[in-house]
Amino acid sequence: MARTLEADYLVVGAGAMGMAFTDALIDHADVHVVMVDRRHGVGGHWLEAYPFVQLHQSSAFYGVASTLLGGAKLQQSGPEAGFQERASQSEITAYYARMLDRMLRSGKVEFFPNSDYLGDRTVVSRISGERFEVPESCRIVNAHYLAPSIPAEKPPPFDVDGARVLPVNGLARLEEAPSQYVVVGSGKTATDACIWLLARGVDPDAICWVRPRDPWMLNRALIQPDPAIFLGMAADTMQAAAGAASLEGLFLQLEEASIMLRIDRSITPTMAKTPTLAIWELEQLRTIENVVRRGHIESVGRGKLSFADGAVAVADDALVVHCAADGLKYPPLVPVWRPEDITLQPIRSGFPCFGAALVGYVEATRDDDDERNRLCPPSGYGNSMAEWAGMNVLGTRAARSFSAEPDIKEWSDGVALNPSRIPPGYPPSAALDDARERLATHTRPALARLAELM
Repeated sequence: MARTLEADYLVVGAGAMGMAFTDALIDHADVHVVMVDRRHGVGGHWLEAYPFVQLHQSSAFYGVASTLLGGAKLQQSGPEAGFQERASQSEITAYYARMLDRMLRSGKVEFFPNSDYLGDRTVVSRISGERFEVPESCRIVNAHYLAPSIPAEKPPPFDVDGARVLPVNGLARLEEAPSQYVVVGSGKTATDACIWLLARGVDPDAICWVRPRDPWMLNRALIQPDPAIFLGMAADTMQAAAGAASLEGLFLQLEEASIMLRIDRSITPTMAKTPTLAIWELEQLRTIENVVRRGHIESVGRGKLSFADGAVAVADDALVVHCAADGLKYPPLVPVWRPEDITLQPIRSGFPCFGAALVGYVEATRDDDDERNRLCPPSGYGNSMAEWAGMNVLGTRAARSFSAEPDIKEWSDGVALNPSRIPPGYPPSAALDDARERLATHTRPALARLAELM
């Protein structure tokens, strides 16, 4: 027989978005929240991520609204000196553990780890088998709609016959070096794997990189929590978009402005998930010349990679590093507020933690779901260049909508998760004035042009 839990909200998923929503909700409403997650703790996929992973963006843009991740410190040495710090996996998981403790101590939150939501307001423990129910009045919050797939939790998307294959997590525990590494994947995980191998002395010629698609990436130097820098980048983007003849031309123009980066300037990328990358990383990645562009691998065998159009020879002892999980998800956009649930999605383009926190704040401070949906339409993630354009159109329109509300503007200006905020007391400058003026001039025509190019 199921035990009934007294709850106003059941948050399904205690990853980044579930934590950000819950944190903002309980700070602005007198409610009781039950959080459940299939994993053993909070933090979502970070609990299973490869040990050398770091945030690709500044720590200040990640986490929950109430508590800054890290200390907003600038890196003092190394190739990213002067950039804001980027948290490591261990720092992220420790941060989320502290945030859970804060929530539990509030008396407003209960957490059930190792538990599955079965639907019909029912939760079951994976450990004890005990079942729990929440009342009909309890709102269900879907915080796993966009949960990423990672190599540690997903088998390689190709057949394996006699070859040595391991997920990227296994690199840190190797006991014997192969003569060749085959890195499979086009995204951030693959770039991280290549940079990690090179940093440990692997010869670039000993790496074969299978890139089904080439990626566009953002210059990390410009995705910083400094309003003059970030808004200057946004103004450059809108100014370029307003007069763009094509999406490809726009991306090339953004590359010339040092906003977009690509590894091989002879190849026009088709993937536009646009994680950030530093110039020093770009230079390292360009030393890897053995790049295979034949689409997705169908199978790997001893000394051979098989594709739809033929095979590529590799060393007999080659170690195939699986970085080819789906990563970000691209399900259809749905209204955040529906009768059956609240479905967390990004609102401002590209910053999911801020979007989830914003939804939590709006849930706590508004009473009507239609009004909530008007203020917080979802924007999703980019994948192709067209989807990147759509993400920016929707995200910018949403930002205009919620920023027109005085209380939301005041709240978001005080939240470090918001990349476009101008914090109270931020000193005026000619660069900031120029960025704001150009945004005011070019944003409207840029959105119209991007909508056409989509």
